[in-house]
Amino acid sequence: MMSNISMEKVVITGASRGIGKATAEKFLKEGWKVIGTSIDGKGWSHNDLSWVSLDLSDPDSVINAVEIIRKESPIDVLVNNAGTYVAEEDFQNASITRKNLRTTLEVNVIGTIDITEQLLSSLKPDGRIITLGSRSGALVAPEVNTSAPSYRISKTALSMYTRLLSQRLRDTKLVISIIDPGWVKTDMGGSDAERDPQEPANEIFALAILDVPSGKFWRQGRERTW
Repeated sequence: MMSNISMEKVVITGASRGIGKATAEKFLKEGWKVIGTSIDGKGWSHNDLSWVSLDLSDPDSVINAVEIIRKESPIDVLVNNAGTYVAEEDFQNASITRKNLRTTLEVNVIGTIDITEQLLSSLKPDGRIITLGSRSGALVAPEVNTSAPSYRISKTALSMYTRLLSQRLRDTKLVISIIDPGWVKTDMGGSDAERDPQEPANEIFALAILDVPSGKFWRQGRERTW
Protein backbone atom coordinates (compact mmCIF):
# COMPACT_ATOMS: atom_id res chain seq x y z
CA MET A 1 0.00 0.00 0.00
CA MET A 2 1.25 3.48 -0.84
CA SER A 3 0.82 6.54 1.31
CA ASN A 4 -1.50 9.17 -0.06
CA ILE A 5 -1.81 11.36 3.01
CA SER A 6 0.59 13.92 4.37
CA MET A 7 0.18 14.34 8.13
CA GLU A 8 2.12 16.37 10.65
CA LYS A 9 0.46 16.51 14.06
CA VAL A 10 -0.54 13.64 16.35
CA VAL A 11 -2.15 13.40 19.78
CA ILE A 12 -1.09 10.32 21.75
CA THR A 13 -2.76 9.58 25.07
CA GLY A 14 -0.62 7.88 27.68
CA ALA A 15 2.62 8.84 25.92
CA SER A 16 4.92 8.88 28.94
CA ARG A 17 5.81 5.18 28.88
CA GLY A 18 5.34 1.82 27.18
CA ILE A 19 3.71 1.63 23.76
CA GLY A 20 2.65 5.27 23.99
CA LYS A 21 6.22 6.46 24.50
CA ALA A 22 7.55 4.26 21.71
CA THR A 23 4.80 5.55 19.41
CA ALA A 24 5.61 9.15 20.24
CA GLU A 25 9.28 8.49 19.55
CA LYS A 26 8.41 6.98 16.17
CA PHE A 27 6.29 9.96 15.09
CA LEU A 28 8.97 12.38 16.29
CA LYS A 29 11.63 10.48 14.36
CA GLU A 30 9.48 10.86 11.24
CA GLY A 31 9.28 14.63 11.70
CA TRP A 32 5.84 14.99 13.30
CA LYS A 33 4.76 17.28 16.11
CA VAL A 34 3.51 15.19 19.05
CA ILE A 35 1.06 16.22 21.73
CA GLY A 36 1.36 13.64 24.48
CA THR A 37 -0.82 13.18 27.52
CA SER A 38 -0.06 11.88 30.98
CA ILE A 39 -2.04 12.13 34.19
CA ASP A 40 0.19 14.83 35.64
CA GLY A 41 0.98 16.49 32.33
CA LYS A 42 4.67 15.70 32.64
CA GLY A 43 6.99 13.44 30.67
CA TRP A 44 10.23 13.24 28.76
CA SER A 45 11.59 16.03 26.59
CA HIS A 46 11.83 16.69 22.86
CA ASN A 47 11.70 19.94 20.88
CA ASP A 48 8.60 18.81 18.98
CA LEU A 49 6.81 17.26 21.96
CA SER A 50 4.36 19.00 24.30
CA TRP A 51 2.48 17.59 27.26
CA VAL A 52 -1.14 17.86 28.40
CA SER A 53 -2.56 16.63 31.68
CA LEU A 54 -5.27 14.02 31.13
CA ASP A 55 -7.00 11.66 33.53
CA LEU A 56 -9.52 9.69 31.49
CA SER A 57 -11.47 8.75 34.62
CA ASP A 58 -12.19 12.43 35.35
CA PRO A 59 -14.70 14.20 33.04
CA ASP A 60 -13.36 17.64 34.00
CA SER A 61 -9.82 16.55 33.15
CA VAL A 62 -11.01 15.42 29.72
CA ILE A 63 -12.72 18.79 29.12
CA ASN A 64 -9.61 20.71 30.17
CA ALA A 65 -7.34 18.57 27.98
CA VAL A 66 -9.63 18.99 24.98
CA GLU A 67 -9.60 22.78 25.39
CA ILE A 68 -5.79 22.78 25.27
CA ILE A 69 -5.53 20.33 22.38
CA ARG A 70 -8.07 22.24 20.31
CA LYS A 71 -5.66 25.18 20.24
CA GLU A 72 -3.40 22.95 18.14
CA SER A 73 -6.14 22.21 15.60
CA PRO A 74 -6.32 20.79 13.08
CA ILE A 75 -5.00 17.45 14.30
CA ASP A 76 -3.98 14.80 11.77
CA VAL A 77 -4.07 11.73 14.01
CA LEU A 78 -5.47 10.77 17.41
CA VAL A 79 -3.91 7.68 19.00
CA ASN A 80 -5.99 6.35 21.89
CA ASN A 81 -3.27 4.52 23.78
CA ALA A 82 -3.93 5.29 27.46
CA GLY A 83 -5.52 2.49 29.44
CA THR A 84 -5.59 0.66 32.73
CA TYR A 85 -6.18 -2.74 34.21
CA VAL A 86 -6.74 -4.03 37.72
CA ALA A 87 -3.73 -6.08 38.83
CA GLU A 88 -5.74 -8.11 41.33
CA GLU A 89 -7.70 -9.62 38.41
CA ASP A 90 -4.55 -10.86 36.70
CA PHE A 91 -5.04 -14.57 37.38
CA GLN A 92 -7.09 -17.40 35.91
CA ASN A 93 -10.79 -17.47 36.78
CA ALA A 94 -10.67 -13.99 38.29
CA SER A 95 -14.04 -12.82 39.54
CA ILE A 96 -15.53 -9.48 38.53
CA THR A 97 -16.52 -6.87 41.08
CA ARG A 98 -18.50 -3.71 40.47
CA LYS A 99 -15.56 -1.60 41.72
CA ASN A 100 -12.96 -3.19 39.42
CA LEU A 101 -15.24 -3.17 36.40
CA ARG A 102 -16.24 0.45 36.94
CA THR A 103 -12.62 1.55 37.45
CA THR A 104 -11.54 -0.13 34.21
CA LEU A 105 -14.46 0.98 32.07
CA GLU A 106 -14.20 4.60 33.23
CA VAL A 107 -10.71 4.84 31.72
CA ASN A 108 -10.58 2.33 28.90
CA VAL A 109 -14.06 2.86 27.48
CA ILE A 110 -15.92 5.89 28.81
CA GLY A 111 -12.91 8.22 29.01
CA THR A 112 -11.49 7.07 25.69
CA ILE A 113 -14.80 7.49 23.89
CA ASP A 114 -15.39 10.84 25.59
CA ILE A 115 -12.13 12.42 24.43
CA THR A 116 -12.52 10.93 20.96
CA GLU A 117 -15.98 12.38 20.52
CA GLN A 118 -14.87 15.78 21.79
CA LEU A 119 -11.87 15.89 19.44
CA LEU A 120 -13.69 14.80 16.28
CA SER A 121 -14.22 18.40 15.21
CA SER A 122 -10.50 19.12 15.72
CA LEU A 123 -9.36 16.45 13.29
CA LYS A 124 -8.54 17.16 9.67
CA PRO A 125 -11.21 15.98 7.20
CA ASP A 126 -8.93 13.08 6.18
CA GLY A 127 -7.61 12.46 9.70
CA ARG A 128 -7.08 9.18 11.50
CA ILE A 129 -8.21 7.75 14.82
CA ILE A 130 -6.21 4.74 15.98
CA THR A 131 -7.22 2.95 19.17
CA LEU A 132 -5.21 0.39 21.08
CA GLY A 133 -7.30 -2.74 21.33
CA SER A 134 -6.14 -6.18 22.40
CA ARG A 135 -6.27 -9.79 21.32
CA SER A 136 -7.49 -10.43 24.87
CA GLY A 137 -10.70 -8.64 23.90
CA ALA A 138 -11.28 -10.57 20.68
CA LEU A 139 -14.40 -12.73 20.60
CA VAL A 140 -12.92 -15.12 18.03
CA ALA A 141 -10.17 -17.07 19.79
CA PRO A 142 -9.18 -20.74 20.05
CA GLU A 143 -9.66 -20.61 23.80
CA VAL A 144 -10.92 -18.14 26.37
CA ASN A 145 -8.43 -16.93 28.94
CA THR A 146 -10.29 -15.96 32.10
CA SER A 147 -7.70 -13.62 33.61
CA ALA A 148 -8.14 -9.82 33.74
CA PRO A 149 -11.87 -9.98 32.85
CA SER A 150 -12.60 -6.27 33.29
CA TYR A 151 -9.72 -5.38 30.97
CA ARG A 152 -10.92 -7.89 28.36
CA ILE A 153 -14.46 -6.58 28.50
CA SER A 154 -13.22 -3.02 28.05
CA LYS A 155 -11.16 -3.88 24.98
CA THR A 156 -14.10 -5.72 23.41
CA ALA A 157 -16.20 -2.59 23.93
CA LEU A 158 -13.57 -0.49 22.14
CA SER A 159 -13.79 -2.81 19.15
CA MET A 160 -17.53 -2.19 18.96
CA TYR A 161 -16.99 1.56 19.30
CA THR A 162 -14.52 1.44 16.41
CA ARG A 163 -17.08 -0.29 14.20
CA LEU A 164 -19.91 2.02 15.21
CA LEU A 165 -17.85 5.18 14.73
CA SER A 166 -16.55 4.08 11.35
CA GLN A 167 -20.12 3.45 10.18
CA ARG A 168 -21.32 6.76 11.57
CA LEU A 169 -18.55 8.55 9.68
CA ARG A 170 -18.67 6.41 6.55
CA ASP A 171 -19.55 9.41 4.37
CA THR A 172 -16.42 11.28 5.50
CA LYS A 173 -12.73 10.75 4.75
CA LEU A 174 -11.86 9.99 8.38
CA VAL A 175 -10.32 6.54 8.91
CA ILE A 176 -11.05 4.76 12.18
CA SER A 177 -8.85 1.81 13.17
CA ILE A 178 -8.20 -0.40 16.16
CA ILE A 179 -4.97 -2.35 16.58
CA ASP A 180 -3.98 -5.49 18.44
CA PRO A 181 -0.40 -4.79 19.57
CA GLY A 182 0.21 -8.33 20.79
CA TRP A 183 1.96 -9.22 24.04
CA VAL A 184 4.35 -6.33 24.58
CA LYS A 185 7.15 -5.68 27.06
CA THR A 186 5.53 -2.93 29.14
CA ASP A 187 4.62 -2.44 32.79
CA MET A 188 1.40 -4.28 32.01
CA GLY A 189 2.84 -6.96 29.72
CA GLY A 190 5.91 -7.76 31.78
CA SER A 191 9.48 -8.56 30.78
CA ASP A 192 8.61 -12.02 29.39
CA ALA A 193 6.38 -10.59 26.66
CA GLU A 194 6.99 -11.48 23.01
CA ARG A 195 7.33 -7.99 21.48
CA ASP A 196 9.23 -4.78 22.09
CA PRO A 197 7.14 -1.57 22.22
CA GLN A 198 8.81 -0.30 19.04
CA GLU A 199 7.10 -3.03 16.99
CA PRO A 200 3.49 -1.97 17.61
CA ALA A 201 4.66 1.66 17.45
CA ASN A 202 5.80 1.09 13.87
CA GLU A 203 2.46 -0.55 13.07
CA ILE A 204 0.52 2.37 14.55
CA PHE A 205 2.56 4.80 12.44
CA ALA A 206 1.83 2.75 9.35
CA LEU A 207 -1.92 2.98 10.02
CA ALA A 208 -1.50 6.74 10.30
CA ILE A 209 0.06 7.21 6.88
CA LEU A 210 -1.10 4.35 4.66
CA ASP A 211 -4.27 4.11 2.61
CA VAL A 212 -6.27 1.61 4.69
CA PRO A 213 -10.01 0.94 4.94
CA SER A 214 -11.90 2.35 7.91
CA GLY A 215 -13.45 0.26 10.67
CA LYS A 216 -10.92 -2.59 10.73
CA PHE A 217 -9.07 -4.49 13.46
CA TRP A 218 -5.35 -4.81 12.70
CA ARG A 219 -2.45 -6.96 13.86
CA GLN A 220 1.08 -6.73 12.47
CA GLY A 221 -0.07 -4.94 9.34
CA ARG A 222 -2.90 -7.35 8.52
CA GLU A 223 -6.62 -7.26 9.19
CA ARG A 224 -7.50 -9.66 11.98
CA THR A 225 -10.74 -11.22 13.20
CA TRP A 226 -12.86 -9.53 15.82
